[in-house]
Amino acid sequence: MNTPLAPNHPPARSLAALPLVLSLAASLVLVACGKEPAATEPVRAVRTMTVGQLSGATVRDYAGEVHARVESRLAFRVGGKIVQRPVNLGDRVKAGQALAAVDPADLRFGQDAARAGLAAAKVNFEQTAADFKRYQDLRAQGFISAADLERRSSGLEAARAQFDQARAQAGLQTNQAAYAALMADAPGVITAVFADVGAVVGAGSPVVSLAHDGPRDVVFAVPEDQLAIFRKLQGKPGGVGVTVWGGSATLPATVREVAAAADPASRTFQVKADLPPGSVELGQTATVHVELAPADGKLRLPMQAVAGSGSESHVWVLDKSTMKVREQPVVVLRPEGDALVIDGGLKSGDTVVTAGAHVLNPGQQVTLYVEPTKR
Repeated sequence: MNTPLAPNHPPARSLAALPLVLSLAASLVLVACGKEPAATEPVRAVRTMTVGQLSGATVRDYAGEVHARVESRLAFRVGGKIVQRPVNLGDRVKAGQALAAVDPADLRFGQDAARAGLAAAKVNFEQTAADFKRYQDLRAQGFISAADLERRSSGLEAARAQFDQARAQAGLQTNQAAYAALMADAPGVITAVFADVGAVVGAGSPVVSLAHDGPRDVVFAVPEDQLAIFRKLQGKPGGVGVTVWGGSATLPATVREVAAAADPASRTFQVKADLPPGSVELGQTATVHVELAPADGKLRLPMQAVAGSGSESHVWVLDKSTMKVREQPVVVLRPEGDALVIDGGLKSGDTVVTAGAHVLNPGQQVTLYVEPTKR
């Protein structure tokens, strides 16, 4: 008789060990999830400078504009209604060219009246002179007294004076009629227009502004606390440098004029510097650079090298042997252009991070930034 096969069941000892295995596996999973490996801090690339190199001269920049050395506001010498203005803003004109004209009708009437007065005075003077000659003959013959002759002489002098007055008045009216046209007194460019056709202007009211051809100045404003710098530079050839907008070359310029009084609105002082002939165009914007040597012996750092503010300012000093940075507190005295004057905390020879300081931590490993090569 065949014996039936027993069913395929696991041994009882294996079933008893199964819960222990599952428990150990779960524990290992929990331990693995609870202890993540610490993230490695990245190595930052930074720019640095040596403190001894930063304590040299500093450069201050000022915004300026190129102006003509001579810029005139031209006006009529007589009043009237403008009937012509053939020039516009930006036009180039020649010396003697007509810029505008007023209605000359009244001026011509005045000229005609003066001429008529001159003719009458001339006739009166000639008649008085002929009469005086006859009275001289009568006096020589004894027909009139010396007193009568003196009265006739006085009348002749009065007639001569009236004639001279009428002649001067006629010349004045002739000139007034010629002033009806406003002429350019030099070649140049129209930089402003103050009155248009149809406007009634008085004598001396500006109509156009003319920038004369010739020397050019860069004009800029400086605050009062920096005025002494430019007074010392005044007249010194190449005392300041000028870079025009869009250009790369720095032009030497000489401070020619420093205002004696501040502008009432901005409370700044206007400075003019002479530029080399033919180097710039009228109206260009420019940046004026002034290099200043420190006189106080203090250290100067770029603004981006200093973090924090007030009494909590600090810089990052690099230890070149380990290429790690440490935080060094400093005292900021004042801003100076794009730099900060530092008093205390650093010594000559310290290497200070000047770019990338905002992402550093104490003891962080860094590397020096290398400019990429251009292809």
